Amino acid sequence: MHSDRKTALITGSGQNIGRGIASQLAQAGFNIIVNGSSNRDAAEAVAAEMRNHGVEALVAMGNVGIKAEAEAVAKAGIDHFGRIDVLVNNAAIRPHGPFLEVSEDEWQQVMDVDLNAAIWLSRMILPGMIANGWGRIISFSGMNAQRGYPGASAVSVAKHAVWGLTKAFAVEFGANGITANIIAPGTFPANDVDIAKDAKFSALLKANPSGRLGHAEDIGGMVAYLCSDNGGFVNGQMLQINGGVVMQF
Repeated sequence: MHSDRKTALITGSGQNIGRGIASQLAQAGFNIIVNGSSNRDAAEAVAAEMRNHGVEALVAMGNVGIKAEAEAVAKAGIDHFGRIDVLVNNAAIRPHGPFLEVSEDEWQQVMDVDLNAAIWLSRMILPGMIANGWGRIISFSGMNAQRGYPGASAVSVAKHAVWGLTKAFAVEFGANGITANIIAPGTFPANDVDIAKDAKFSALLKANPSGRLGHAEDIGGMVAYLCSDNGGFVNGQMLQINGGVVMQF
């Protein structure tokens, strides 16, 4: 089924931030490819919600940290819609453990999900973006990943590498009507977290200049802007969405 609407693939969009991004893009008129690695029911629920916004939605299950599955997810979307115009690399894992205790397999798993998935999917999707003369690639870093923090060395390495990939894409494909940007979110509790009863989140709330923590709509709104025609001159940028906890100079 081919559509005149632009289509967005959001990895890890069965819940939380990914779901919020999908919702904002659907409201902006994009067809949505919902991706999850295990919970099909959750992905199907998101797809149904997107259809309520008047767009088409496809569920493409697969662990994008496995090359063959990432490629299958992209192929499913291209086969169904005829195009993928927006790639949002949202899926990530964030294991914690001392550097000297992280096994090679554990390290590689983080590299595959947090970095290589973006590479594999981009290789599948960029040719169509180039042919159409329009595209958006949006990835994610994070406050702690920028600064480096104990117990998550692999995540910091992968997120720095995705930032480098984003800058390379911005330079290489900008003339093709394609932008690449990266978002660094602040603290975004999962939907089922009771902030008032969680000491960590309560402390983070008190430390935030905005007086609140993040909502999925905060990220989704920025992604929707970047994917709009008005966002077409924002390219190769890291966008901080954190309420003022971390500020760039």
